[in-house]
Amino acid sequence: MNILDKIVAYKKEEVEAAKQKVSIKELKYYRHFSSSVASLRESLIRNSDFPVIAEFKRQSPSKGVIHNGATVANIVPGYARTGVAGISVLTDNHFFGGSNDDLSQARDLTNTPIIRKEFIIDPYQVYEAKAIGASAILLIAAILEKEQATDLAALADYLGMEVLMELHDEKETEILNSYVDMVGINNRNLKTFEVDLQHAARMASKLPSHLLPIAESGIHSAEDFIFLKEAGFKGFLMGEYFMKQQDPAGACAKFKLELTDKSKFRAEKKDYSTS
Repeated sequence: MNILDKIVAYKKEEVEAAKQKVSIKELKYYRHFSSSVASLRESLIRNSDFPVIAEFKRQSPSKGVIHNGATVANIVPGYARTGVAGISVLTDNHFFGGSNDDLSQARDLTNTPIIRKEFIIDPYQVYEAKAIGASAILLIAAILEKEQATDLAALADYLGMEVLMELHDEKETEILNSYVDMVGINNRNLKTFEVDLQHAARMASKLPSHLLPIAESGIHSAEDFIFLKEAGFKGFLMGEYFMKQQDPAGACAKFKLELTDKSKFRAEKKDYSTS
């Protein structure tokens, strides 16, 4: 079994256990369930100069501990102050060290759109995402059947959340459906964890034009960001680049300044070459 298979196998058991503790009926009484949330898609379009979804995560199977002792309260408000378009919160505990409480706390601390980063395989998890305050959910094509993906996306839409569908290769585009709002191209192969930005660029050019393309994982510099933006990406989900720093929010703010400087330089250089 590769790591993705292990995660899904564990998730199936985890979801069944969660259902025994809290029913869907009970989730509907959670304080965030009836609250309206801001659109992640619209925020990305509105913040086109810095369309970053900054991620909060403590660890990962490929990198191990990334930021030991990280707390939502110390990081998420700083992300919001920097002006990110969205915030991603890992809620998987066993593999990523996250929790549902992390997302609920983040929702209480900011009005910035929040996506629940989770391995969603069951409708229960979609209800759960709404109950803890998510604006959007992540669906991973590699772990879903076409009909299953459609049902989960339709449920998210019904509950007032948006859907980011994550793809890894061209054949997975077949799983896209009318309820998907954004398409994430994961630059990292979830089976080998190798990163290939060129692959992401090729994928972006083949996506339906009405879907907002989001670059995920493996963005380690302003040059990577600019390369992917010029390839057509309209959003950038970045976690490790910020979270590995002592001050993730400060690193996010510094990255924004670096992008501004480089973009200004490239514009001036272009103007000079055409004059």
